Amino acid sequence: MPRTEASFTIDGHELRLSNLDKVLYPDSGFTKGQVIDYLAKIAPVLLPHLQDRPLTMKRYPNGVNGEFFYEKRAPKYRPSWIKTALVTGGRDPAGIDYLIVNDLASLTWIANLADLELHPFLAKKQDVTCPTQIMFDLDPGEPADVTDCAQVAIWIRELLQGMGLKCWIKCSGSKGLQLHIPLNTPTSYDVTKPFAKALAMAMTAAHPDRVVYDMKKAIRGGKVLIDWSQNDESKTTICVYSLRAKSKPFVAAPLQWSEVEACLKKKDPKLVFFGPDEVLARVKKHGDLFAEVLTLKQKLPKGAVEALDVLAQEPAKDEPVASRKKSAPKTVAKKAAASGSRRSKKKKPARQGKAAEPHTGDSSGSLARYNAKRDFKITAEPAGEVEKSPTSKAALFVIQKHDASRLHYDFRLAMAG
Repeated sequence: MPRTEASFTIDGHELRLSNLDKVLYPDSGFTKGQVIDYLAKIAPVLLPHLQDRPLTMKRYPNGVNGEFFYEKRAPKYRPSWIKTALVTGGRDPAGIDYLIVNDLASLTWIANLADLELHPFLAKKQDVTCPTQIMFDLDPGEPADVTDCAQVAIWIRELLQGMGLKCWIKCSGSKGLQLHIPLNTPTSYDVTKPFAKALAMAMTAAHPDRVVYDMKKAIRGGKVLIDWSQNDESKTTICVYSLRAKSKPFVAAPLQWSEVEACLKKKDPKLVFFGPDEVLARVKKHGDLFAEVLTLKQKLPKGAVEALDVLAQEPAKDEPVASRKKSAPKTVAKKAAASGSRRSKKKKPARQGKAAEPHTGDSSGSLARYNAKRDFKITAEPAGEVEKSPTSKAALFVIQKHDASRLHYDFRLAMAG
């Protein structure tokens, strides 16, 4: 095949690009030159998501059907103008010099190495122990597919909304979806990783036939794995707008929640998978759908892990996830409200008058288990109080507004509590 070469000057740096006609995606005929062209065009929205983040390359020198390798350490033959960041604390006592890809010239240079997938840290080089976001990788086990991931993503979004947290979603470009919770506030993996695991376990408890948090392949068939383990200082994850090394050059494309809902409703995986040209057209129309992931400041609510742990009802160490009791709540969002995980961004002013004592009811009655889980010292949820009925025979009731993806109201009538 022709060994097409070309020289370009980018950001004042001269780059010599080689094998531009080499086909890297045989099934679609997508070439190395087309890879470089896509990255150059997507760079204005891609580069901010790589800014100052140590990067692991995933290189495919002979295309997606050939052998590949991960490369963490910045190549010694790199140009002197390419930035690096020394990350210590891992297995290598001397640390590892990672590439920092902050500009188009650096991005083009690594593309010329057939780095098809871009895997940055969740943290920046200034403090690699402080992740700027939490990420969940939703991976379907056959025969489950991305439509099942769409349902799980919506369940997670509703739970996070109950905690006062916003999240964004993208197609992984592979099999499933990936959900991101921006933080951009001081934190650590010692905070974010337990939260991620507790949420995954709570979702598994709520939907044991649809969700799993344990990575054992034997229990993943027909379920969606919520991979929480990516929230670790030693891990990297696929960057938004990166190509994926699959049979076709799909992109890890940001999605709108309406697209995820449509994918679920129509059971059509094609609605959330996009190629390079489609992604470029979407950016032209919508801009960067992931822009707020870089700027929105959020903090995990106090007591969130404890509340999620209550929901999860963690089994014995050797107990398989599939054997969880069927009494697990059908939706985590409702149970989260009961266990005190709801938290608003701004605290409402306290009502005047005497503070209400939490209603505990009969500790030996049918609500004993429920009451035992209530701890208003770790939640902003109001405890409520019981008012005496004007007549002894009058029934107590409450109408609760659920402003979820579909607005609805619950009518709850007191029976034994």
